[in-house]
Amino acid sequence: MSRKLKVLDQTQAKEMGKGCVCFITRKAARCITQFYDEMLRPTGLRSTQLTLLTSILILGPVSMKKLAKAVVMDRSALARNLKPLERERLIRIQPGRDMRERAVILTELGLEKVTEAFPLWEKAQAQVKKRLGQKGLDTLFTGLSALVPLTSKR
Repeated sequence: MSRKLKVLDQTQAKEMGKGCVCFITRKAARCITQFYDEMLRPTGLRSTQLTLLTSILILGPVSMKKLAKAVVMDRSALARNLKPLERERLIRIQPGRDMRERAVILTELGLEKVTEAFPLWEKAQAQVKKRLGQKGLDTLFTGLSALVPLTSKR
């Protein structure tokens, strides 16, 4: 016996759009990404690439598995995102401790690129902080950080 579902109406859809954490954070994330990309444009880096390069700098030579976990990204998506960085010689990917593992290493050129991007990133951060205020920024970080464990199965 199949139950007929009630069709979602426009009012319900609007309510979903106004109150859905996923909807609002994805919308904000797209806007924030576009803003940071524009600020970083002189370096030729996108904000997603700077995030990966910075993570590699923080972690040091790191396995693909550990890097994927750190940036909360599946390994195949990570591999696709690392290809342009490897092509530009900003990172090097080499065999790890065993044949199943690969290590990601920030090159000297990669470090130079992160260093070049840093003042532009600082400007972007300052503009966001000016808009939200320190308290708003702290609240945002606390709230978003509390949601990260939702994917703890990774």
